[in-house]
Amino acid sequence: MAPLTILAPVRGTVLLLADVDDPVFSGELVGPGMAILPDAEGSDTVLAPVSGRVVKLHPHAFVIEAPAGSASVAVLVHLGIDTVQLGGEGFALRVAEGDEVAAGQPLLTWDPAAVARGGRSPVCPVVVLEAAPESLTRRVERGVQVDAGEALLDWR
Repeated sequence: MAPLTILAPVRGTVLLLADVDDPVFSGELVGPGMAILPDAEGSDTVLAPVSGRVVKLHPHAFVIEAPAGSASVAVLVHLGIDTVQLGGEGFALRVAEGDEVAAGQPLLTWDPAAVARGGRSPVCPVVVLEAAPESLTRRVERGVQVDAGEALLDWR
């Protein structure tokens, strides 16, 4: 089976999940992955990391279920830490739950600098839900700058 490539949903600096200031993500309690510290000022577009169906959608987070051979894999993107407290303020959705999306497709816009100014971390965990850590291969290392839509991880 060919690996499923997971794209960076935002532009920024790549971090390990261990770097994320949230025990659920840093402890990989929901799954392994990486994180990105956005470097955008002003409104920034968030891209789909994989092709598939949007199975969960909140202004601050989404899950896309991607077909992977005879199975499927779910990828969670969380936009910032504690951003659920914003109640959707500062986020503009472009898709709806249940939509089929293509990898690299714009899903929503947000302002990570405004999140930071509000005292919250804009770090974006990208997690393969309930996956085994050894199923992921990093395409980039910690500290590297990535553009939105650039390969971040491979899952197999």
